[in-house]
Amino acid sequence: MSLFDTRVPAVLLRTDRNPFHHGTLGAVRSLGRAGVDVHVVADCAHSPVRASRYVTALHTPPPPGASPQDIAAALSRVAARIARPAVLIAMDDACAVAVARARTELAPSFLLPDQPGELPARVADKAELAAVCASLDVPHPETLVPDGPAEAARAAWRLGLPVVAKWSRPWLVPPGGGLRSTVLVRSAREAGELYLRAEEAGSRLLLQAFLPPGADRDWFCHGYADRSGTVRAGGCGRKTRARPRGAGLTAVGRWTPNPRVRALAERVTAELGYRGVFDLDFRRCGTTGRYHLLDFNPRPGAQFRLFADTAGLDVVRALHLDLTHRPLPQGAPRPGRVFVVENYAPLSALRAARGERGGCEPAWHARDDRAPGRALWALWGRHVAARLRERALRVRDARPDSVAPARARVVRQASAPAADRTGVCDRPDEDRAGRP
Repeated sequence: MSLFDTRVPAVLLRTDRNPFHHGTLGAVRSLGRAGVDVHVVADCAHSPVRASRYVTALHTPPPPGASPQDIAAALSRVAARIARPAVLIAMDDACAVAVARARTELAPSFLLPDQPGELPARVADKAELAAVCASLDVPHPETLVPDGPAEAARAAWRLGLPVVAKWSRPWLVPPGGGLRSTVLVRSAREAGELYLRAEEAGSRLLLQAFLPPGADRDWFCHGYADRSGTVRAGGCGRKTRARPRGAGLTAVGRWTPNPRVRALAERVTAELGYRGVFDLDFRRCGTTGRYHLLDFNPRPGAQFRLFADTAGLDVVRALHLDLTHRPLPQGAPRPGRVFVVENYAPLSALRAARGERGGCEPAWHARDDRAPGRALWALWGRHVAARLRERALRVRDARPDSVAPARARVVRQASAPAADRTGVCDRPDEDRAGRP
């Protein structure tokens, strides 16, 4: 007899158009292997995800930037097609915020964690997160939110250059406009010029003190806060390779127990009354040894499958079991386990495949679901070729006498100065993982 109530399907929701969001495939496989019907509401036209044998049906998503009302309307159409209650899992921040706000409207058709509707928006907003950390006395980078370009320049000087600039609501940053959710600025002038693009970015600019990277400093913690608030499943991991190098999504991660990080995550979620899946990012200060909370993602992280224990439990399975009132199996952690994203770290994937203590899970390739892995390389090759063509056209169209607005450089923390500071987000935009 299955541990799962297989009468209850799962609906995965994502409005971000990144075709290489491996977290979506991880959720499809995790629940599909358990016998749960998995419906995907996402743009998978050019994604390896659509080839998975565990996808029950694909549904047209709302467009990027859709309002919570538009997202709720699209989900109502999906619910009518499914015709039975389903567990709803938001796979990006925009959807997590929209679903929480529309919880009352969605509740008759979908099973959702019970929590304050504005809480996901508070923790996902980078400026609000700074205030949350201050109220909870949790270490966080010193953060300033300027009111104008001149104040942005002064704030950069006050924090000490270089500083990290972030848009408070990164899910609103339009694709293709040259803006990144997190950049490193090295002059006060850059900070002021970046502020002038706030309307284009769709949210406030904030500046944070910069904490250089180093060995054993980048950590993440995944978990599921159940109906009682107890954190179940998940674990702590160390980012060993990132894309872009030194700053970005996890290309290679290792399950590494860290009681201090785990205790911080449990305290934050408990004091906020958070319910559901979470993915927290931390950076350890090389001088003080304190772990600074950098990001609170109110959804599954793309590498959540790293934390599958000996009972096969991960945070997505924990969510389905808990919301359908099924007991969660008691498994043991698997420290040393490795998660590798093959298109971002191909050599690491080859090395890991030869044998890692604790095991290795590739993001795309699986023996019981080979089609997405086969589809990956052809789609990825076309994606990279298209990006190279775009860059070549931009170079060709550039004119030496033209004056283009200065843009802050994308974070490359590996080349940062050695002086330590108080913290920085090292994951510029996980939800747009496929963009080089």
